[in-house]
Formats: sequence, C-alpha cells, structure tokens
Amino acid sequence: MLLHRRRIRRSLETWCTEALCPLGQSPAAHHRLLIHALADVALGRTDRLMVMMPPGSAKSTYGSVLFPAWYLAQAPGLSVLAAAHTSALAERFSRRVQGLVRDHGLALGYGLASEGAELWRTTSGGEYRAAGVGVGIAGFRADLGIIDDPVRAREEAANPAMRDRIWEWYLSDFLTRLKPGGRVVLILTRWHEDDLAGRLLEVERARWRTLVLPAIAGEDDPLGRAPGEPLWDDDGYGYGGELARIRTTYEAAGAMRDWASLYQQAPRPAEGAIFKVGAIGVLDAAPAVSGRAVRAWDLAATRAGGTRDPDWTAGVRLERGHDGRLVVQDVVRLRGAPDEVERAILATAWRDGHAVTVSLPQDPGQAGKAQVAYLTRQLAGFGVTSSSESGDKATRAAPVASQANAGNLSLVRAAWNRSFLDELAAFPSGAHDDQVDALSRAFAALGEDRSYDTTLSWVSGGVGGRSLEARIHAEVAALQRRRLRPWS
Repeated sequence: MLLHRRRIRRSLETWCTEALCPLGQSPAAHHRLLIHALADVALGRTDRLMVMMPPGSAKSTYGSVLFPAWYLAQAPGLSVLAAAHTSALAERFSRRVQGLVRDHGLALGYGLASEGAELWRTTSGGEYRAAGVGVGIAGFRADLGIIDDPVRAREEAANPAMRDRIWEWYLSDFLTRLKPGGRVVLILTRWHEDDLAGRLLEVERARWRTLVLPAIAGEDDPLGRAPGEPLWDDDGYGYGGELARIRTTYEAAGAMRDWASLYQQAPRPAEGAIFKVGAIGVLDAAPAVSGRAVRAWDLAATRAGGTRDPDWTAGVRLERGHDGRLVVQDVVRLRGAPDEVERAILATAWRDGHAVTVSLPQDPGQAGKAQVAYLTRQLAGFGVTSSSESGDKATRAAPVASQANAGNLSLVRAAWNRSFLDELAAFPSGAHDDQVDALSRAFAALGEDRSYDTTLSWVSGGVGGRSLEARIHAEVAALQRRRLRPWS
C-alpha cells in the first residue's frame, strides 16, 4: 500500500488512473499525451505549456482538476493560481480539486487546512487561489499558474476591446503573481486568431510548448492518427462518432468558421465581402524558387496620437512564382510624418534588394508628381514604377481578390499576418484599407512587369543617350562610391 501511494505521488498517470477509477473512467490516448506534457511542467522540463483541444475532450478534467491536486503533492509549500473566464468557473474547478483532496488525501500525502472556494490551504503548507480572468490578484504568489478557457463565447472573442483586456490582465495581473521560475499552463479552445494563445505565439512562440489536437486529424498528427481520423475514438465513450455529427451540423448551418476554430483549433478571420480569407494559405517559409517581386506602397503621412485613428502607410511585397502562384512575402506598416515615411521606404528598398521593383502611387496634381519624382530620385539604383489610382478601391482590389479566392494567394507566416487578414476580411467596410490598396497595386504592377527594360523608371545621373543598362550601372556605381544608406 505504501509503495502504491509513492507511485501515485511520483506518476501523474498513475494518479489520474487511481482518481478516475471510482467513476468507471480511465485515460484515453489523447489524455495520456496530455498527462505526459503536464508532468513535464511539474518536473521543470517545460515552463510554458499551451493545450488546445475541442470542447468535450476532457482537457479541463485533466489540466484543471487532476493535475493541480497532484502538483501540490510534489513538495511542501507549493502554490497554485488557477484562472478561468469567470470567477464562478474558476471556483467550480477549485471545489472539484478540494473534493479530490478529501477523497484521496492519504494517497496524496496532504489534506485541507482550510476550505474556501476562492482561497484554500493544505496541511503541507500549500495554497490554491481561484480567480476570474480580468480580476485583480493581490497578495498571492504562485509556483504554477493555470488559465483554463479565458474566453467565454464568440461575442467576447470577436470584441477587440475584450481581447485587449484579457491580454493586459495576463501581462499585468497574472504574470506578476508568479514566483521566479513560475510555470504556466494555458488550456483553451480557440475562438479567434487574436485570442490569448494567438498573441502569445506571436510574441514568444519559441518559449511555448504547444499540444494541439484537432477534432479531425490532419497531417503530422501528434497522436499519430491518420488524416481524417477523429479524436477520442479509442474507447467506448462515443466522442469520435459524435464529432462527425457535430461537423455535419456546422456544415449544414454554414458555420465552418466556428468548426475550424472550436474543433480544429485553426481560427480564421470571418469571410469578407470581397476577399474570402479562408482560401488564403499560410506558408511556414518563403518558397525556395522565386519569380518576379514588387514592393507596392500606399502612402499616408500622419502620426497616431490621442484618440485619432489615422491611415497607415503600408508596403506589401508580393511575388509571383514561376508556377504563377502569388505569395505575400512581407508587409511593412507604420504611422509617421513624411520624413519617417520616406526613411521607411528607403530602408525597406535596401532590405528587399535591387531585384524587387518599388511601385509608388501618384496623387493627382503637381504635388503628387513632385512627390513621386522626389522619392524616385532617393531610390536611385532601384527599379521604380509609379501610376495614379483609377476607379474605386473595390474595383482595383477585384483582380487580386479573385486570385486569393481561387486559392492562388499565400502569406509567409509572420507577425503581420493577423492584421493583414483582418483588414482583407473587413474590406471594403473596415476602418482601414491601406494594406488592401498596397496589395492591389502590387498585383497590378506584377501584371505590368512583363519586360524589365520598358516599364521601369530609372533616375539617370549622367548624360542622356546612353543605354538603360549603362545608366543602371552608372547609378549603382555612384551609390557605392557615396556609400549611400537610407539613414544612419
């Protein structure tokens, strides 16, 4: 009996099996995978774990109930901070953990010294604090922090202010309550590409270990499932069969965006009126074989300040591969005064290299011509095209939107993907369309860029009458002599 208790305290899987046995339950394959990941957190092999699974997969039972009860048995004086989207849910988890301690205190090696739903203590000097997301957490320090489902519903997930509020709470309230070396487990079903998980992966992806188990397996499934195989189909619970019925219901209701986020853990922006962003692929790396590339700009010259929400200057680098497919390689976006915009354009051109054409918009009137002429002089040695805008924005966007909607447009995975896709999805009724305008210009420039020697405007630094090639070499040589740089 003593040896069995020792095994329970050493092995999370043994503990879970023991605790679930009276309920006639046992861990399924995906639960065992989760158990091993959680055990690595307790042993210090992982300090940041993100668990993404569909509703009903029992991720909370293992991550928010069984795991903290076992974690508190690993050493005297450990403390757990457990948060959920509401205080009521957090306190429900708290009461379930207390129930396990009452029923299995002998096996765990500790009992309850106090029994509040929000805060309780153990006989081994440990503490457990339950908190709702957004609630201040003063006077408590934790070795382990667990956040289970920080978002309650689609309406909250779709609200940018609510997403900002959760993010600020995580940074200012939750993280500051961890002891040095404190560990974090985030358990959730994805609702939105900009949810807490999305932001964390955007700013510190390398730090987080992710366990992503979609309802229906794709390629390279962590469980080794074949593509199309459902989750939790390895016992008699019936979850796998239910998933097929749920998917059929979502498909019939035209709610596959919800299916993609909630069940596949692959949230995507809402489909736009013009751009069907669900058809836009995301590549982990730029294609090895490149074709023609254009960096097109949509220009603005106002700094953000106060409550103003001015337009952005946006530069979209678009490449057409030899197979005809389009890839957005990079997006530069800023709000700045004219001199800051100029420096950004020059710096970006140097970073892109001379093989990438720069496409500039020309506003009507003499001022627009003067601006383009000035920028073209500053870009001496680079290929520069310019043109005035004609037609309304939706008409200009239609050609590249048709390519995107046919699945011929992809993005290289980067931090700018979220705002880019959000803008495309909201176009033409969104607050901003600067990236859309730059994308439309880039596509048009690629279509026109059929002969490098006839469409590019080059600034000549010498006597007329020389060949285009000679003028290019002269400009490049002059730049090298002057060691010209966009800014120091």
